[in-house]
Amino acid sequence: MFMKTIIATCSALAIVGGVAIAGHHEKKADHVAMEKSDIVDTAVAAGSFNTLVTAVQAAGLEETLRGDGPFTVFAPTDEAFAALPEGTVENLLKPENKDQLIAILTYHVLPGKTKSKDLVDKTLTVATVNGAEVAIDATDGVTVGGANVIKADIWTSNGVIHVIDSVILPPAE
Repeated sequence: MFMKTIIATCSALAIVGGVAIAGHHEKKADHVAMEKSDIVDTAVAAGSFNTLVTAVQAAGLEETLRGDGPFTVFAPTDEAFAALPEGTVENLLKPENKDQLIAILTYHVLPGKTKSKDLVDKTLTVATVNGAEVAIDATDGVTVGGANVIKADIWTSNGVIHVIDSVILPPAE
């Protein structure tokens, strides 16, 4: 299965087969290790969600996202936050803007565990933890509130993370 050429000797076949099988087990072990970590620890370990984790902590949502869940988190990368107008993140992190920060962050979270396979070829509107609805379009790739899902189905002990390329904002009231 992993070999594209015929191996001349049985010993070479055994060595190559052993490496392929070992690689498969390592990937499975990584998947299981991520499932043992909650959403926050998984985001921290990934290293590309530093701004999101800082915002979650500033909003007082860390304990919630470490809770039982399950949750589906559409997680903007550090680059997604950096693409916001200059000063936006710093302003949102101020204590006096905590309610606005909570509203934005909870708009990125769905109750339950929504797997990418549950969305295939669908267009739907779903309620977020924020209470507002967000549009999901999975007819040509997957977008959530206009943001592209760039990596799907990162399993955690209390839900699933889907990585998105921009920060989505709840509708104005």
